[in-house]
Amino acid sequence: MLSRVANSLYWMSRYLERAENTARLVDVNLQHLLDIRALDDQALTVHWMPIVQSSGDETLFTALHPRATGEAVTEFLVFQGTNDNSVLNAVSHARENARMVRDQITVELWEELNRLYLFLRSQRARQHLRSSPAEFFQEIKNASLLLQGLADATVVRDEGWHFIHLGRYIERADKTSRILDVAHGHFAAKGVPGPASPGIILSLSAILRSCSGWDAYQYLHGADVQLTNVTELLLLSESFPRSVRFCIEQLNTALRRISGVAAGRFSNEAEKLSGRLLAELQFNTAVEILEAGLHDYIDLLQARLNTIGVALFDTYILHAFQEDEAYSLRQQEEQQQQKQAARAAEIQRSGNV
Repeated sequence: MLSRVANSLYWMSRYLERAENTARLVDVNLQHLLDIRALDDQALTVHWMPIVQSSGDETLFTALHPRATGEAVTEFLVFQGTNDNSVLNAVSHARENARMVRDQITVELWEELNRLYLFLRSQRARQHLRSSPAEFFQEIKNASLLLQGLADATVVRDEGWHFIHLGRYIERADKTSRILDVAHGHFAAKGVPGPASPGIILSLSAILRSCSGWDAYQYLHGADVQLTNVTELLLLSESFPRSVRFCIEQLNTALRRISGVAAGRFSNEAEKLSGRLLAELQFNTAVEILEAGLHDYIDLLQARLNTIGVALFDTYILHAFQEDEAYSLRQQEEQQQQKQAARAAEIQRSGNV
């Protein structure tokens, strides 16, 4: 597979996952406001600023908006043109990457992605958000899930499909960890907290709903919402499909199916790093993570995910570009040598005549 094709499929999938997770986060926090009694300016800032911080765009937000209100944060994360990670820009980037590899994806996948893109750019989208925020964000989430289903149901299971999986799961692991990190400000920096207060339970419940994990949590732990169990589900569960461990396992599998290397071995830096991270997640516990510090652990986790992304690019994208460039230069040199040899032969024939 051409490196540019792999790169476009990877980023198409990754940007779609980013748009969905951002929509989830804003939607749940808008609904969470209904459970908060004190809604003065300070309370609103405390409620909304962690959402901006979780996206990693706090500096840009404060430069554009004087206060962290619901309206300002929603505009910034959904429609803001200067925010490269807004829902609108994420879908636009996904569509542009899909357009560049139009022959590698199916008609159904392209048409649904194009429909979502046109909807977000229309005035109807803003009107829908104002009149019914819950329905607006549900449409974004439904469209993303439909696109994932179309990819799984219609795309040929070749290298391209595995690159789609790489983009989806590395982005999902990153966003799940960022959503969980929103809770760290409510607890001590290190240590296992005691029973949660009603306000903390509401915040943890909102985090679970942001990851579509509320039903899974209730199935496993009932209605007793505690940070230890939430951390276990979102970081270390081997069966919950949005947990970091589950995502890294899928990422690790996709990498090895591309290279053909068996589990337990590695042939490049990306495979080594993903396999090492998966092993650590498999043999870690929520108590150990909380005792070491949830925020510090998530910061390190996000740095390691970024390193895997860089290694993946260096292995399959940048290296291929360099090889293509070297091959092109060799061709040019050979063509130049052939031209010089032809001229020399022509001169020799002229001299003989």
